[in-house]
Amino acid sequence: MAAPACVHEPTRERILACAADQFATVGYAATSVRDIARTAGVTVGAIYAHFPSKGRLLAAVYQEGAARIGRAVDAAVAGGGGGPWDKLGAAAAAHVEMLLANSGFARGIVRVLPGDVPEVANDLRRLRDAYEARFRRLIDALDLAPGVDRTLVRLMLLGALNAAQIWFKRGPERADAGAIGRQFVAALRSGTAARGGRNGRG
Repeated sequence: MAAPACVHEPTRERILACAADQFATVGYAATSVRDIARTAGVTVGAIYAHFPSKGRLLAAVYQEGAARIGRAVDAAVAGGGGGPWDKLGAAAAAHVEMLLANSGFARGIVRVLPGDVPEVANDLRRLRDAYEARFRRLIDALDLAPGVDRTLVRLMLLGALNAAQIWFKRGPERADAGAIGRQFVAALRSGTAARGGRNGRG
């Protein structure tokens, strides 16, 4: 059996990558520091030399995951052009592509909720909020129909995007990850966009 990809990284990065894979695959509570040490090929003491607790290790995984997805979304929005709906579609596509790329960092921040780990809950919420602020700004730029709650729009969209990793299966007959993100935004637009508004195009 081939060794996990994380074992080829320098020690701290190796620990982070292996922890991310474990947290994403079996969950935070079911993962022990000993499990991570065994997968990473290091001692438990080596993990504690870099991270004072399993909770702080999770926070570091979250930080790296949010940074990776954030960079992908920012690049997609910057390069997408078009109007506000196009930019939101580009962001949604990049978000789903990162989640479905089988990266433990991306999957872990969706699977492990801040409330699951009280020790670092505030840090995890801060990281999630900072990431989701991108979508808040993109949705604020949309010209929506009267009475549409922008917070609910954001939560519905992110909830749908995050759930894709549960049901998505690769195959020649299926849409790619980016197309799924754009289709979600198109469906959202059909039900929430103002008719003839200045940002209704694109």
